[in-house]
Amino acid sequence: MERKTNMDAFGALALTGFALQLGFNQVVIKVTNGGFDPVFAAGLRSAGAVLVLALWMWARGIPWRVPRAALAAGIFSGSLFALEFMCLFVALDLTTVSRASVIFYSMPVWLAIASHFLLPGDRLSGARLVGLGLAMGGVALALLDRSDGGAFLLGDLLALTSAVCWAGIALCVKITPLSTVPPAQQLMFQVVVSAPLLLVASLFFGDLIRDLQPIHIAGLLFQIVAVASLGFLAWFWLMSLYPASSVASFSFLSPVFAVLLGWLLLGEAVGVQVWLALVLVAAGIYLINRRPARRG
Repeated sequence: MERKTNMDAFGALALTGFALQLGFNQVVIKVTNGGFDPVFAAGLRSAGAVLVLALWMWARGIPWRVPRAALAAGIFSGSLFALEFMCLFVALDLTTVSRASVIFYSMPVWLAIASHFLLPGDRLSGARLVGLGLAMGGVALALLDRSDGGAFLLGDLLALTSAVCWAGIALCVKITPLSTVPPAQQLMFQVVVSAPLLLVASLFFGDLIRDLQPIHIAGLLFQIVAVASLGFLAWFWLMSLYPASSVASFSFLSPVFAVLLGWLLLGEAVGVQVWLALVLVAAGIYLINRRPARRG
């Protein structure tokens, strides 16, 4: 397919589907944690993704070699990836899907702040500043809300740490030689480096296996194939077809879907304050990623 200058119906449908997949994935992670230790599950997910990506790259004839200048940045991004998902999986073990998702998907907020200071061409102004304020207000509301007895502050803070790590990975890709590496190799870096780090770290988090059932194995396989490998490859493909700002503007849907699915599928009690936090974060993310249309 040729590169598009504007979003079309196919792109909008595909990106909505991807946002739904990411939202559903938060539910899947929480369910999977019932059978695996969260950090062990994150390590298994990365290890499985290595195999899926290796097969995909072999089938497509994509080389593994990357520029030597990008090695250090690749290892750093992989380490951040390990920390990101260690925090996220544990967060979803300690708090609700709705709360963790509202906070985790605030990533564009932290990326926008860092980019403002580190990338001269990516300044905050106008609608983006309004979006930043809305989203930060939403995160604050979610953190301050203690109405849900099943929600723990540690889980909320781990979700926030995970969001900051995710922003760090995106920034690393922008400002280091990793930007010259094709998406498949970038993703491979992240899963290859994170898999051993997470599997070793899991030895310090208690029993690796909990009450393992077929649903937990199915959940782990879904994460490996549909999200951690082929799902993100599809997203990178969409990024290559459509303007980056148009693709990014759909990211506000992920926390919306996650909160709704946590409520519908897990029966989570979502307080008024969390719903308000969701609205603020979603609106803020949309404004941060939205770019005004070019005239002429």
